[in-house]
Amino acid sequence: MDWLRFISSAPNTPKGVEKRKPEPDTGVYYDTKWSRGPLARLVREAGVYGFMKPAIRIYGSPRVIGVDRLDEVEGPVIFAANHHSHADTTLMMATIPTHLRRKLAVAAGADYFFPNKFAAHASALFIGAIPIERTKLSKLSIKNTEGAIKAGQSLLIYPEGGRSPDGWSREHRPGAAFVAKRMGVPVVPVYIDGTGTVLPKGKNWPTRSRVAVVFGKPLQLSDGEDARAFAKRIQGNINELADEFTSGWWEARKNAHADRSPDLNGPESAAWRRRWALGPKPGEKSRPTAKRWPNL
Repeated sequence: MDWLRFISSAPNTPKGVEKRKPEPDTGVYYDTKWSRGPLARLVREAGVYGFMKPAIRIYGSPRVIGVDRLDEVEGPVIFAANHHSHADTTLMMATIPTHLRRKLAVAAGADYFFPNKFAAHASALFIGAIPIERTKLSKLSIKNTEGAIKAGQSLLIYPEGGRSPDGWSREHRPGAAFVAKRMGVPVVPVYIDGTGTVLPKGKNWPTRSRVAVVFGKPLQLSDGEDARAFAKRIQGNINELADEFTSGWWEARKNAHADRSPDLNGPESAAWRRRWALGPKPGEKSRPTAKRWPNL
């Protein structure tokens, strides 16, 4: 039976030869192709209707604006949204129109959602996550996002690269714009409001509040426009959607025309001043001098 033991055992490395390291299969190297299959999509649909929609109704009572702007959109598209909470993805999957959600991948931080096999399997199965590196625009991140779009999936990306540390949005990185340019797909700007109150960074259990999501019209790359310029235009459109939510459609259009839409990045000042400019937290007394900023 020596021959059976020989063919069933792992090969030995000869002396003097450096042992080959196993290929990494977690983090940004994790292969999510299996999660695009019909069985995995069925599990996600069950999760959306059995958990996500009921949960967001209970804890957020979401107000959805602009969904009619996506009626004629077939996909694939890239959804680019501001990011303040892990509840953002739940809200998006519960409100994106069904014809686009059924083939949706979520660009998720490889370090956070794919650190080991168990977390990677769960992330890919339940939210359709694909791993990307948040700190840089790497070849593997591009490969993963482009692979999803080539497979006919739309893509949800948070161009800020992570959740807000102080309640304000951050400057957009060009990843979403870069992929949109390479793949020739439109970008749908999305403004999310209130999720930072429902499930703030550092908290593990949600609290009830009001949330909203505003979908914008799909944006196409202009002739001669590079990825960084397109990223700034996407961010500007999200600012306009936030203004539409707080001021109304007509007032927001006038502000956009006059180039005075509120900047979701907030004032460039000390941390305490940035927190003050956000206005009172839920339950606090209002400050008469506070500006009417969106409820981030």
